[in-house]
Amino acid sequence: MANLKEIKNRITSISSTMQITQAMKLVSAAKLKRALDAITQLRPYANKIQEILGNVSATLDLSENRYAEQREVESVLIIGVSSNRGLCGGFNNNITKKINELLANDLKGKKVELLTIGKKVNDAFKNGGLVNRPEHLGEATSLFDDLTFEHTAEYAQYAMDSFIEGKYDKVVVVYNEFKNAAVQIVREQQLLPIVPTVSEDESEIGDYIFEPSKEEIISEIIPKSLKLQLFKAVLDSNASEHGARMTAMHKATDNASELQRELTLAYNKARQAAITNEILEIVGGAEALNA
Repeated sequence: MANLKEIKNRITSISSTMQITQAMKLVSAAKLKRALDAITQLRPYANKIQEILGNVSATLDLSENRYAEQREVESVLIIGVSSNRGLCGGFNNNITKKINELLANDLKGKKVELLTIGKKVNDAFKNGGLVNRPEHLGEATSLFDDLTFEHTAEYAQYAMDSFIEGKYDKVVVVYNEFKNAAVQIVREQQLLPIVPTVSEDESEIGDYIFEPSKEEIISEIIPKSLKLQLFKAVLDSNASEHGARMTAMHKATDNASELQRELTLAYNKARQAAITNEILEIVGGAEALNA
């Protein structure tokens, strides 16, 4: 009977876990809907303005576009975007792996500073989960509490100012791009310097008429576009997080349901065996009395 009690306690525990994972799945699904609406609305605009930026940059010299200055890469800023919470599968580990890959290969021997957006990649740095130990610039764990363009733009502005001052020769953003609820793609996007559009056919590069003036528009569109690219990366990561958590909780619920079914079957078998043993004992006792 002790075995029966143990199995019954496990069934009760798994049932409670199922209720939690199912509730977390529903919460993530609701959050995913809002996050997906935000990135779906922004992505076409961000992609188009990035295209315009690349085309315009191809027609400018360095005196007109300081953000496109190509320098020998000695100092790099990595902006790692993760989540503040776990229970979302390999979502955060994939970011850590990508940063480790950069540190071990492309950025090996470079001076690297890390700006973490999200608690999990920050924890990975503190716990020694990153190779070559880049210098930790700071963390922005509160950004997801009020995810707006204005708040994200502050970090983009820091990267832009530091690049112009020569503190960094390159700025890279590592984040998860949302494809669907089950698939997130780890992206490494070069924020600075701006990569001009390269095309063999010059006709493919737009011929722009600037109004009111080329200088005024460039001074507005380039910083805004860079801030927008970082904002898009953060929105992508936010949608990816909820999609990954919803998928992880769905799988956890399914696994718990399967385990509950197996334990219920084991409980019924053990209960039948116990009843059979009791009947045999009663019959044996009755025969002993009649002997």
